[in-house]
Amino acid sequence: MSDRQVATKQETRRQIRPVSSMSEENGVITLCLEMPGVTKEGIEIEVEGNELRIRGRRQPYPQGLRYVLRERMDADYYEVYNLDETVDRKKVDAAMEAGVLTVTLHLREAEKPRRIQISGR
Repeated sequence: MSDRQVATKQETRRQIRPVSSMSEENGVITLCLEMPGVTKEGIEIEVEGNELRIRGRRQPYPQGLRYVLRERMDADYYEVYNLDETVDRKKVDAAMEAGVLTVTLHLREAEKPRRIQISGR
């Protein structure tokens, strides 16, 4: 047997769904996700096809401590939302404040009927 390593174990972290709420007003959908322990640098937001993917990476807990009480999980946040055709994928904004991520999605303006000109006599 050789001493080379054939396979390595990849680090995996638990992923949990953030507590969220969604509202719609005046053609704007507002999505709020609670992500305590996450900074704006630890957030990834992607729109690909019909999916809005949100990841929030928490700072890991210090190793070697002997906890007396530990109710918070050592996990990252992950959520996927399916977008329909009414959402304008080019108009997505996000802001992070006090552990709450607010994602703003704009709806496309409804197409207005247009009059077709007829040529000829």
